[in-house]
Amino acid sequence: MQLRYSFRLYPDPGQQAALARAFGCARVVFNDAVRAREDARKAQQPFPKAAELSKRLITEAKCTVERCWLGEVSAVVLQQSLRDVETAYRNYFASLKGDRKGPTIGRPRFKSRKDARQSIRFTANARWNITGNGRLSLPKVGAVKVKWSRTLPTTPSSVTVIKDAAGRYYASYVIDTDPAADARRMPETDRTIGIDLGLTHFAVLSDGTKIDSPRFLRRAEKKLKKTQRELSRKQKGSKNRAKARLKVARAHATVADARREFHHQLSTRLISENQGIAVEDLSVAGLARTRLAKSVHDAGWASFISMLKYKAARYGRTLVTIDRFTPTSQTCSTCGVKDGPKPLHVREWTCSACGTVHDRDINAAINVKTAAGLAVSACGAPVRPGAIPAQSEETGSHGLPTQPRAA
Repeated sequence: MQLRYSFRLYPDPGQQAALARAFGCARVVFNDAVRAREDARKAQQPFPKAAELSKRLITEAKCTVERCWLGEVSAVVLQQSLRDVETAYRNYFASLKGDRKGPTIGRPRFKSRKDARQSIRFTANARWNITGNGRLSLPKVGAVKVKWSRTLPTTPSSVTVIKDAAGRYYASYVIDTDPAADARRMPETDRTIGIDLGLTHFAVLSDGTKIDSPRFLRRAEKKLKKTQRELSRKQKGSKNRAKARLKVARAHATVADARREFHHQLSTRLISENQGIAVEDLSVAGLARTRLAKSVHDAGWASFISMLKYKAARYGRTLVTIDRFTPTSQTCSTCGVKDGPKPLHVREWTCSACGTVHDRDINAAINVKTAAGLAVSACGAPVRPGAIPAQSEETGSHGLPTQPRAA
């Protein structure tokens, strides 16, 4: 399967200027390609082919006064921008035809230099490489300092350089991993668990364990309000407003990073300790339209479940998702009698049939595990197969493993 490895970059001022030029040139080529496609659509003419767009928008444009500065960046970056346009239109038409799963996506739009996130991609043709001292050498940018938080399992064939809203730079690699080798790293276990996700507690397990909700956004609200208030008082277009905007973005990035780290640690722990895991198929988009929207987004259930899915597939575990309409909170886990709906403030209830006193969340977690039917075979592996995540369309990796040195 394919996984993404991201590492923090620390470009010097000259390299930041070179990356800014590359971001800008890639954005211009993308917008020119979208404009050419839209002009052809309005004129009811066939869309221009990728080769024609490459010749007109890159090769010939470099010889003009208006676009001569396109030659200041790597041509691979510009070609990858055209490929991004092709992919965007391909996904758009597949969505219109119903061939693409998920919500309908709109027609590709123009990019803005004020977009919060900017990225460029270098493939093997760009002759980028990792130097002997652990720096990332990019064409027409230079050798950029990298913070290697872990080693790359294989040699990547492409690297994506990203600048986020907080002004941080990252190098992102798509790596091909071997699920069989990853599965051997996990300890053998025959445990199965059911998980009930909530707001009072982030997760309640069927064995009675309750995991508190960190509520990263709620705890940071005071600081976020202060930075947002300072931003609103700055004059639009001023340098002080740009500094204030960056301050707000960094405050939000701190919250997002803490939440992501919590999800990674918890999902890795559950995957390593259990052979089978059962969760509910929650409608996060629907819950986000209720009065609990801020708390739902703060919990980040969708992100957590997606981590469980790909880690279960990577390490040979089983993840079963039960239907969201299963009455897990209304059914007695002891006798199986459905006792009817209960308001949210009722955290404990007594079964009218058998008289068992239930903790609402623990009872729901047990019912989630029961509904998933996580039977364990004689060899210790669950009978039901796990979900396999979709593969990334971005260029993967190849060749023999090479380990970069620490910067």
